[in-house]
Amino acid sequence: MRPITKKLLATSVAMAAVLGMTSAASAQVVVKYAHVVAPNTPKGQGAEYFKKRAEEILGDKVKVEIYPNSQLFDDDKVLPAMLRGDVQLAAPSLAKFGKWTSKLGLFDLPFLFNDMEAVECFQKGEKGQELLLSMADKGLTGLGYWHNGLKQLSANKPLLTPADAAGLKFRIQSSDVLAAQFEAVDAVPQKMAFAETYSALQTGVVDGQENTWSNIYSQKFFEVQDYITESNHGLLDYLVVTSTKWWDGLDPEIQAGLKQAMDEATEYSNDLSGKLADEQRQLIVDSGETEIVKPSPDDVKAWREAMKPVWAQFEGDIGADLIEAAAACNK
Repeated sequence: MRPITKKLLATSVAMAAVLGMTSAASAQVVVKYAHVVAPNTPKGQGAEYFKKRAEEILGDKVKVEIYPNSQLFDDDKVLPAMLRGDVQLAAPSLAKFGKWTSKLGLFDLPFLFNDMEAVECFQKGEKGQELLLSMADKGLTGLGYWHNGLKQLSANKPLLTPADAAGLKFRIQSSDVLAAQFEAVDAVPQKMAFAETYSALQTGVVDGQENTWSNIYSQKFFEVQDYITESNHGLLDYLVVTSTKWWDGLDPEIQAGLKQAMDEATEYSNDLSGKLADEQRQLIVDSGETEIVKPSPDDVKAWREAMKPVWAQFEGDIGADLIEAAAACNK
């Protein structure tokens, strides 16, 4: 009996070792992070920085996979995919959450923020932080705001006054607020995926678009637009978002490590955003492919007055308290 007992014991030990190895391997948390922009943008580099820090902090306990340029999902499909568990992190534009909450439409209001300092003031304040959890009842939790910057207008004609935009077709994100913004100046908004924009501009499906210096440069929109108007008329920021169920179900150590990595990546990406905006604006100038025009103060005032009714139009959906808190951050 003794040899048999030893053999059984040895077998049991071997099986336990195998099960232990399997358990350790299966315990690794795989985090798929999907976004729609190029790796050389602030969001793209921020995502890579998050991967680096998460894997440094948590070691083999996590593996972060980054999918840029809509390789996995575009911004319209990524949130349903997240709720299915097909992806764990995404950073859609704040304009993409209209189906989930009307409150984030705040960030699409034209001429709401004078500069990025005002944006920071609001996002780090009480109301801005509350908005991170505005979709928790729908299964989505915000982890941080990532900057891309203020938007500029582009077209194949100079856009100096609101009248210059009349009748032109502009590609927009899927936001009713942005649609109303262009309708306010008698332009024609066309909702379209980010990945389709270059081709649409090149072929004349749309006449113009609005975007940040970073996106205009990285997606080469400046190559197919004769003019860029330095309007700074709106904000294009992102909300890094995850599944509430997935996030709340993480082991506390894993969640804390990912939160630390995300906070560091947020600071990294946002610092980078401001630097790249200036650098890439200059690269566009140096290319000679397009002409940058700057409206006069009177022209800017005319744009503001033409688009200001959009605030009142969506005040009921967004909340007067949020609009007031955001406007109060302008110095």
